[in-house]
Amino acid sequence: MSAPTGSEIFWMAGRLATEAAEISHDPASLESDGFWAVQVNYEGQWTLTRFENVIEKPFPKTAWEGIAGEWTSTLDQDAYTKYVSRVRESIAAGDFYQVNACRVLSTRCDVSLDGLFSKALENNPAPYAAFLRTENLEIASASPELFLSFNTTNAGVRIKSSPIKGTSITPEFGEKDKSENVMIVDLIRNDMSQICKEGTVDVSRLLGIEEHPGLFHLVSDVVGTLRDDFSWTNFSQALLPAGSISGAPKSSAVKFIAQNEKSRGPYCGLLGWVERRGPNISGELSVAIRTFWRENNVINFGTGAGITWGSDPISEWEETQLKANRLIAIAQGRFGE
Repeated sequence: MSAPTGSEIFWMAGRLATEAAEISHDPASLESDGFWAVQVNYEGQWTLTRFENVIEKPFPKTAWEGIAGEWTSTLDQDAYTKYVSRVRESIAAGDFYQVNACRVLSTRCDVSLDGLFSKALENNPAPYAAFLRTENLEIASASPELFLSFNTTNAGVRIKSSPIKGTSITPEFGEKDKSENVMIVDLIRNDMSQICKEGTVDVSRLLGIEEHPGLFHLVSDVVGTLRDDFSWTNFSQALLPAGSISGAPKSSAVKFIAQNEKSRGPYCGLLGWVERRGPNISGELSVAIRTFWRENNVINFGTGAGITWGSDPISEWEETQLKANRLIAIAQGRFGE
């Protein structure tokens, strides 16, 4: 448990949360009533901030001059394409079917990211955009991907996951993207069955096409009803990391990622909110992709691609560039030039 400093703030989908009452790193805290901002690193570290004041309000507009420094990448083009080739070799050896290969861009930043988030909302609107300042961390996310929503109904707490697999500059997708999406949907169905009532897990949408700023995605929906004995303590073991940013089978993919990447931190983790009032649970947790975070005056941005046997290393590198270009341009203050 950590003491709030008074500077904590959270915003998502028109909800502005202030006046933090407590900060916890134990997922069991979500069993308590209240409105919690939820941030979970890819590596599984939880930061939960309970806010006393939550109102409907647009995010406060703040000026952003842009970052002038040079961005470095944990993997340059040569290193990343070799990484993709290693993934393909391991797929051929039968180790797994798919792995999400990522890299992180970084540069110095001495100012808050609230101005950057304002610019991103204006120039790269995203359905699960969120801003969080808590402890020594700031996150400005333009995530298009829903990891899990919670909605209490007469039948129980209904949950939905909307994995994204497939990225294109046109609404046309090949078999590689479609098969990858179906593979991850099957993985998420299996994950959700560990926390949902038997017979309630279903695919309500398969291979839907969504348009987002500058690109298109293949998106599916998996739904279910939480078991009566659902516990947040078991949440991580059942569902994390998200299938869309790890791979299949998940255990083998996660182990391979750990051997080939540095820490992803907030990137590819979770960001969102959960509110509990007695037996009623509501909330939205996004997969923290298209996400900036600032720690120790360094700003970071992660990007990646799903790799299958049919992947071309150069094309996958170009996909990571495509996903990063627009938001990095916004961060640099040059979007629209």
